[in-house]
Amino acid sequence: MQPLRLGTRTSPLARWQAEWVARRLEQLGIAVELVGITTEGDVRGGSLAAFGGVGVFTKEIQKALLEERIDIAVHSFKDLPVQQPPGLCVAAVPERARPFDVLVSNCACTVEQLPPGARVGSGSVRRRAQLAHWRRDLRFADVRGNVDTRLRKLDEGRYDALVLAEAGLARLGKAWRIAQSLEPPRFLPAVGQGALAIEVRTDDQRARELVRPLDDLASRAAVTAERALLGRLRAGCLAPVAAWGRLEDGELVLDAVVLDAAGQRRIHAARRARPEEAESLGRLLAEELLQQGADHLLSTRQVPRPYGD
Repeated sequence: MQPLRLGTRTSPLARWQAEWVARRLEQLGIAVELVGITTEGDVRGGSLAAFGGVGVFTKEIQKALLEERIDIAVHSFKDLPVQQPPGLCVAAVPERARPFDVLVSNCACTVEQLPPGARVGSGSVRRRAQLAHWRRDLRFADVRGNVDTRLRKLDEGRYDALVLAEAGLARLGKAWRIAQSLEPPRFLPAVGQGALAIEVRTDDQRARELVRPLDDLASRAAVTAERALLGRLRAGCLAPVAAWGRLEDGELVLDAVVLDAAGQRRIHAARRARPEEAESLGRLLAEELLQQGADHLLSTRQVPRPYGD
C-alpha cells in the first residue's frame, strides 16, 4: 500500500499537529509521508486583515490536495474558511484540545493586574474586542510570527502581554508560560480553535476510510455548530465573533458572542440541541444574534486604541 501523503504547513506548531496525526495513523498500520507546504500566510508580513486573511494558511495546501500532490491535509480548524472548495471535505475531526485563549505576561498574572495602558500584542480583532470590552485602557498592536517569535518579542519588552491559544502553547510544551486562562463567560474562543481538520478529496474513498477512525463525534458536532453560526452571520474568521460548542449531559450546547470591533458593545446568546442537529443549532443561534443587532456590530469599523511599535 502506498503511504498517505500528508500535506502541512512547516511552522513548528503545524509540524507538531501533522506529526501527531501521522503517529495516530501509523498506530493503525497506515504508512504516512509528510509533505511540507509554504502558504501565503507564512511569507506575507503585516496584519492578516491587511491582505484579506481568509484562507491564507490553507489555499496552497488545498490546491496541492486538488492537484493530487498530497492525499490528506491537516489544518488548524480555525484557519479553514467556512466555504470549502468544491471537491474537498473534512473527513475527520480528532478529539479537540482545550479551545480557550490564554494571557502570557512577564509583568502580571491576570488581565486585571496588567498596568494601566498596558501594551497587548494580538492581531486578532476578536481577542482585541473582548479585551477592550474588559479593560478600556488597554492598547493593542499586531504581532505576527510563530509562537516562539511572539514569545521572544514579549521577552524583549515590546509588549506587556500576549494573548495566544492555549492549545498551541500546550502542544509545543510551553504551557508553563501561561499566566491566566481566558475562559467563558467573559472570554470566548475563536470558531474551531483547538480542533484539527483532516481534509481529503471528496472522491478519494481510500483516504476517507483510512482517516475515519480519527474522527471524534463530539468534537465534530461542536465545530460544526460553531462554523454554521459563523457562516450564517457571514462574518468570516477575522470578525469579532466568538463561539464555544461542547457536549453537556448528552446535549450539544453552543454559546456565542458578537462585539463591535472597538469592544464597546457585546451581545451574547446560547442554545442547546441534540448533537445530530449541530448545523441547525448554529444557524438558529446566529438568527438570535442577528435579531439582537449582530449585523450592525459587525459593520462597525472602529477598532480598539492602538499603540505604535
